[in-house]
Amino acid sequence: MYLITLIPGDGIGPEVMDAALYVLEALNLEIDYQKASAGNTCFNTLGTTIPEETIEMARNADATLFGAVTTVPGQKSAIITLRKVMNLYANLRPIKSLPGVKSIYTDLDFLIIRENSEGLYSGKEKYIMGGNGATAIRVITRNASENICKFAFEQAIKKGKNKVTAVHKANVLPKTDGIFKKAFCKVADGYPGIEAEEMYVDAAAMSLVTQPHHFQVLVTTNLFGDILSDEAAGLVGGLGMVPSANIGDENGLFEPVHGSAPDIAGQGIANPTAMILSVSLMLQYFEEYQESLKLESALYNVLEDKKVLTPDLGGTSSTKKMAVEVRKKLQEC
Repeated sequence: MYLITLIPGDGIGPEVMDAALYVLEALNLEIDYQKASAGNTCFNTLGTTIPEETIEMARNADATLFGAVTTVPGQKSAIITLRKVMNLYANLRPIKSLPGVKSIYTDLDFLIIRENSEGLYSGKEKYIMGGNGATAIRVITRNASENICKFAFEQAIKKGKNKVTAVHKANVLPKTDGIFKKAFCKVADGYPGIEAEEMYVDAAAMSLVTQPHHFQVLVTTNLFGDILSDEAAGLVGGLGMVPSANIGDENGLFEPVHGSAPDIAGQGIANPTAMILSVSLMLQYFEEYQESLKLESALYNVLEDKKVLTPDLGGTSSTKKMAVEVRKKLQEC
């Protein structure tokens, strides 16, 4: 029996969450759910974007599924808070071409792994010059850098990859990125069977567009990874196609890369692909590899058939109808 905390959030978050759960329930797994609140709607109701009760429910679950939340200006980010308090130091985003989905490339399959707990997202900002300026502190530590680099090499082994690329800007940021670079080299020495290379972030950004097949596993710091993974999503159909995992030593949280999309919320037309694939990542985290494969195969069949797709994929179907079709394919497996 797996205990999963559900945080549907705002906008299309609850819609894609419901669709993914409808599909998940067709698998041969024993799962118990507990629902928690976070985000804009939560703030309007409870006065906070992330209640302590939600944090504890996520901590005590086997995993957490997170939909999407709308940012509340001046309030703390629910997802960043969860990443920090649960020490979910590794963010994993698979960049993979999906069958039947219009994209720049049809055969991409690589991983972007970003350090999730520090960097420019450390939250250490302050105004200066009487409010006419501001500073932000970029925190890079040896321990966090070594942890994320080791995670990247271990993922390379698990996924059958033979190259890890460290992305940094140590020529301009010799102290912060210098620490990250040294940590990468130290960790790489322990994996002699895997090629280790370094690339400046601007060069990596260009290479993602011009020669993305060069990459197998990229590992980088928080802000660089956030930007590069969104750029890479554009290569395989957009943010609606990409899942993500936030992994720590004791907890895992899984979420689609896309946001709450308030412009289409409530219309029932949101693409559930990224949420379903995030569920698949959760199943891999549970080492339920066969169930994960069945789930992905069912989704791929629906995408390739092109008969029941949401409008952003060129179809006319609702979120629910697409989920029903994926579940139907899953039950045929």
